[in-house]
Order: sequence, then C-alpha cells, then structure tokens
Amino acid sequence: MPGFAMTALLLAAGCASPPHQAAADGRAREAAQVSDGSSAAAHADGRTLAVAAAPAAAATTAAGSTGAGRPAHRTTLTVTSYDGKTRRAVISAVKQGRSAGKGKAGSPAVSPSPAAPSPSPSASASASASASASAQQAAVGDVIASAPAPGAPDGLLAKVTKVLGETDAGTEVQTEPATLDALLGDDTAKGTVPVDPAAFEVDKLLPDVKVSWSRTGDVHVGPEGAHVPLGSLRLDVSTEVPAAEGAPASAAASVSGFVQVAPQVDFAYGGAGTGTAPGSAYLGVSGDWNSGWAVKGRAGATATPLRIPFAKLHADPVLQVGAVPVVVNLDLTCYLQVSGDGRITVDVEQNLKGGFKAGGTFGTAQGWTPVSSSTMTSTPMRSSVTTSGSVRTTLGAEASVGLYGSVGVTADLAPYLRGEATGTVTATSATPGADAQGAWNLYGGVDLSGTLRLQLSVFGTPVLERGIPLGTLHREWKLAGGTF
Repeated sequence: MPGFAMTALLLAAGCASPPHQAAADGRAREAAQVSDGSSAAAHADGRTLAVAAAPAAAATTAAGSTGAGRPAHRTTLTVTSYDGKTRRAVISAVKQGRSAGKGKAGSPAVSPSPAAPSPSPSASASASASASASAQQAAVGDVIASAPAPGAPDGLLAKVTKVLGETDAGTEVQTEPATLDALLGDDTAKGTVPVDPAAFEVDKLLPDVKVSWSRTGDVHVGPEGAHVPLGSLRLDVSTEVPAAEGAPASAAASVSGFVQVAPQVDFAYGGAGTGTAPGSAYLGVSGDWNSGWAVKGRAGATATPLRIPFAKLHADPVLQVGAVPVVVNLDLTCYLQVSGDGRITVDVEQNLKGGFKAGGTFGTAQGWTPVSSSTMTSTPMRSSVTTSGSVRTTLGAEASVGLYGSVGVTADLAPYLRGEATGTVTATSATPGADAQGAWNLYGGVDLSGTLRLQLSVFGTPVLERGIPLGTLHREWKLAGGTF
C-alpha cells in the first residue's frame, strides 16, 4: 500500500438557526475560491505561512509526518465519519462536483509521499471518483487535520495508526491524537483572523434577548434600526432582578443593556525549536468591545453576587495556515451580575468601549505564559444615587478558545459599574418623609481573569501539569459623584 500523506478539510457553512443558515449560504457564495495552484502545493521547510480565514467552499488539505519529510498538502480525501470513543474514522475520496457544506468537503488535488511516484492527471481523476482508491491513499503515519466533520463537530487532528479496511462509505482507519508540529514542522505562521458574526450559533437564555449583526454585502440581521458595525455581533438584553426586601414598588430593580463585540482569533507558530517542541506558539482571542447598560431601582442584598447568563455563543472558525486547516473552537457566555447591600437606590447608565486580549504564549525558555490586556474606558450617561449603601453591576462575557475540541484558554472579561453612598437618612412617625444627607460616587472598571489549560499541548509543546492563571487585570476609574 503506497504511503500517501493525507488530511481532510471540512468547513462548516451552516448554523443552527435559519437566519444563520441563510448567512452561511451567502458566505459560501461570497468567498473567493482557492485555486489548486495557489495553496495546494507542498512548501519547502522553513517557509513563512499565511494565516487567513478558510474560504467557505475551501478544498481539503493534508499533511504527513514532518519527520518522514512529507509536508502539508491537499488531498482528494474527506472524513466521512468519526467515532470519538473508538477513535476510528472513515475516509473517502471526494467525487467531482460535490459541494461544500457543513460536514462536507471540497475537491482539491492529491500530493504523494516522497516514496511514491507522482500520479498522472488521469490517475488522480480516477482516484477522486472511486471510494476504493482511498485505501491506496491512506497509510499508517498519515496525519488527518479536518475541519468540522460528522462525529467531529470541533474538527479533527489525528494520526493514522492502522488501516482497517473498506466499508461502503470509504476506508476505515484507526487513529490516535496528533499535534500541529507534525504538520507545520519548521515553518512559521502568525496572524489575526476576524470571526464572521454570522458563524455564531446563539442560544438565548432569557426571553428578551435580541441578536444583531452585519457583514459585507449589505447583509444584516436584527431589530430594525439597530446599527451594528461590519463584523460585529450585538446582543441586547433586558431583565428584572430581585428587589430589596421591603422596598417600595417604585424601587423595583431592573437591568438592561447591550454587548457588541467583534472577536478575533490570534494564532502563531514559531517553527521547530529545541527537542521536540516548537520554538514558539500563541493562541488567544481579542477584539473590539462596546457595551452599555442601565441599572434602576434597589437590588436585593445577596451573600454572593447574582449572576444571570443571558446568551451562549459558539463558533468553529477554520484558519487556513498555509495548506493546513486549523480549527479554532470559540465559546462566549454573556452575563449580567448584580451585587449590593440592598439599601442603595440608583438610576445610572454607562457606556464602555475599547479593546481586549487574552491568551497564552509559549517559548522554549519560559514555557507557557499568560497574556491579558484591556484598553477599555467608559463614560456615564445618566447618574442618580439616593440613600446610603453600595451596588455593583457587571455586563461581561466568559470566553474559551481552543483547537480541535481541546480548550486552551479561558477568560472572564467583566466590565462593571460600581456605586456607593455614605450618609444618614432620618424619619419619624410625626414627620412624614425623610431627611437625607450624604455623598455618593460612581465608578467604572474592568476585570480580566482566566486560565491557561494543559490542552494547549496540541501545538506539540510539553503538557502543563496544572492550569496557569492569567492573573487578574483590574482597572477602575471615577465616573461621577455628588451629594444628596
């Protein structure tokens, strides 16, 4: 059996909800087709590879063991199915004219291993048209790097350990986990790729959540009149929160606001280093953030902050790193959080915007180290505080980013609004009303915390024995103040 290096790229082009499916179809029509000659060819060791979003109708790509001198290249193979429990995969040749879609593949060319003769054009065409030909193109040692496929919704990065035989769907192979250094070898790559807002699957956790986004081609989803910059995803939310015990009806507590984010995936690979690990690596999430929220009433006192998740988002953007598809798994959970002593009554509003970055970087000398930064600033839009006490509200997002289903970085971005007041409030049965004297201050701030996970070893770096905290980034600034 000739030893061909192979990998399949399957790019998800649809999402769960009908609007997202329509957007995915539009994205497939808009994406530029990648020609066989532009990125299918194998490259020499040590090249600098481009990092970009994989086209929606991208062809499959492949890689063999760099130790055996087989560089990454495209194939006519696709992963038909994968069983995560047994780690068995079924691969087959892509028939000419087969369209790309969720769990589907395109139709690229095949590159042989150095030990095998180059196939003629007619032989290649015959191989892509015949499922039995896949048996001749799968060998022990081949590495599979697949975008989302049936049974592998987060993508697949695996090495063939045994060819089990033919099935009606294609050739069944036994696999084991592989690492990216087996594909990228001495090459280097670095890039930041925006995540298409239409690619997110959104699970609304509260009834009054509205989703908006816009992208090129004058494609827009969301409430009429919602102006969202290109490439941004916006979620609007409004909810009641428990009011303080004994508070009058006029002090009913509520929080409303929006989160607008344009997330980006940051990826870097630094080529072969000392030993078996790459020279460097980086994985992270960054982007522009814009949010605004209003808090009104007197929130109830709680021993722990009241955390209210209102939406979960998931996307599997596929980065094209040279000829290799790198599947990034991105999850966001947007939430509201309220804490206080149940005594203060507020009517405040804040807008906040800026950038953020969270991730992990690897170097042969220092190992894995955290990266976190925030450039957010805020302005008060409305502020009114009465009676003494304290309250803090957060409109934030928990994020996780990983590769091929392995979480690498978790981060909690928590912009907040904090109000406090000191003073006295006196009233008697003989004197209706109250006499209040005191001072109040309103502060804006942001906390950024998280953890590096051991699964970042997917780069080929040493396994972390434990999670490494990102360290808490904390900034606070005064917004307003006064007396009552």
